[in-house]
Amino acid sequence: MHHAASASPTLDDVLDAAARIAPHAHATPVLRSRAIDAMAGCTLHFKAEHLQRTGAFKFRGACSTVWSLSDAEAARGVVTHSSGNHGAALALAAAGRGIACHVVTPTDAVPAKLAAIAGYGAALHRSEPTLAAREAACTALQRRSGATLVHPYRDPRVMAGQGTAALELIGAAGPLDAVVVPVGGGGLAAGTAIALGGLAPGTRLVLAEPAGADDAARSLRTGVRVEAQTPDTVCDGLRTLLGAPNFEILQRAGAETIVVDDAATLAAMRLIWQRMKQLVEPSSAVALAAVLAAPERFAGLRVGVILSGGNADVPALVRGGHWP
Repeated sequence: MHHAASASPTLDDVLDAAARIAPHAHATPVLRSRAIDAMAGCTLHFKAEHLQRTGAFKFRGACSTVWSLSDAEAARGVVTHSSGNHGAALALAAAGRGIACHVVTPTDAVPAKLAAIAGYGAALHRSEPTLAAREAACTALQRRSGATLVHPYRDPRVMAGQGTAALELIGAAGPLDAVVVPVGGGGLAAGTAIALGGLAPGTRLVLAEPAGADDAARSLRTGVRVEAQTPDTVCDGLRTLLGAPNFEILQRAGAETIVVDDAATLAAMRLIWQRMKQLVEPSSAVALAAVLAAPERFAGLRVGVILSGGNADVPALVRGGHWP
């Protein structure tokens, strides 16, 4: 447990996480589509994390962290701030260990996502939507309860857990030339960078990012992390600024970025639904959209794509005219 505080996890941490979550998390399938391969001009291996428990990869990091706590730490519970997938994931992981989970949720959160978090047994604490208000509420809860803070993407234990998806992907698909992952706060991206760096250093890491929240692309291009941005994208899971430790890991890994507009992401989401019969959320479909947007970068290659989650707000997408 000595490395919980270290800034950057290692491949050993990812392997430890894989062992820890094995009894609790799904080893999700790797899906193929000949039709989409033909359109993309490369061989795609889709890691189906939308079929993970709670409908997203986030259960991996939350589960690994909850089960890494000592009995004394666990008894005091866990706390986080989240309006969506991480809150639900931490709630389910905590329920699995029989401990309390507190989730600070912004007042502007999607009601369906709040209902999911509550449904997995967490106590919800409403806060103003600003990051400062959310973090202050978390700190107050920690002080009051002694609960362990499990940050959605900056926590090295969480990053190591998210890296287990890439570990399984390579185990199932064999050697890959590139792996494409969506990037928001950078927990999945950093975890994937660590898994690839230790296991498959010849594999390129490509980050897919919405044009309306392209801080990671700008940060990696200039070498200076963007510290403020007003996101405007249908990818609600990717509106978060890239975390500082996540940025450092991705910089060291030499990650590439591809920025995609929302129309292309929604077209990719429809394509996955029509051709593969899979429902993924826009924050997931952005990864396929990136491959289709830059065919010359993937021509003839074996490419892994992490379909990060399936918690799409279908009624809202239909109302917005985003559904065929």
